Amino acid sequence: MTQRAMESFEQCLEVSAKIHGHLCAGQVIGVRMALLGLRLIGIDDPKGTDRKKLYVIVEIDRCATDAIQSVTGCSLGKRSLRWMDFGIMAATFVNLKNGKAVRVTAREEARELSAHYCPELADKYQRQLEAYRVMPEQELFAVQEVTVSIPECDMPGRPLRRVRCAQCGDSVQDCREVEQDGKSICRACVGQRYYQVA
Repeated sequence: MTQRAMESFEQCLEVSAKIHGHLCAGQVIGVRMALLGLRLIGIDDPKGTDRKKLYVIVEIDRCATDAIQSVTGCSLGKRSLRWMDFGIMAATFVNLKNGKAVRVTAREEARELSAHYCPELADKYQRQLEAYRVMPEQELFAVQEVTVSIPECDMPGRPLRRVRCAQCGDSVQDCREVEQDGKSICRACVGQRYYQVA
């Protein structure tokens, strides 16, 4: 990394750690992953002039996701961040303007490689945190150029439609209803409820 990029990295890491609540190896991975993904798809100002061009899909609900959100400015509320529950330390960065997309995955081997970068640190978590700061990108990440088809209902912006569930009356947005016997039903009422009414 150049000195300018390293300063940018350190600034991003500081902000990310504040949002996340502490500094950890996952924060370092997430910040570096986001900076790499943004660079590869040609996004220079993710929170400013490029904010409407960027869409990010994360595959894990761990520390790195907070860092990615912090660096990119993407969020669930803005509908520019999507979580696909794959349990993989990976994220896909999409430039909505030109369609360029890359999937960046943290290499599992980086855990063991951290010993080569910081052998003096006995604590493996501290060693990983410090090693991930300086480890070359190609040792820390695998990168794939990908294509991503984002359904219109998942795009940022106002809801395309809002319908009322024919059973419970809840409003369902963004095409999340299920058609059953010609009626629009919310997912909870068709048996996908994650909660039980007390």
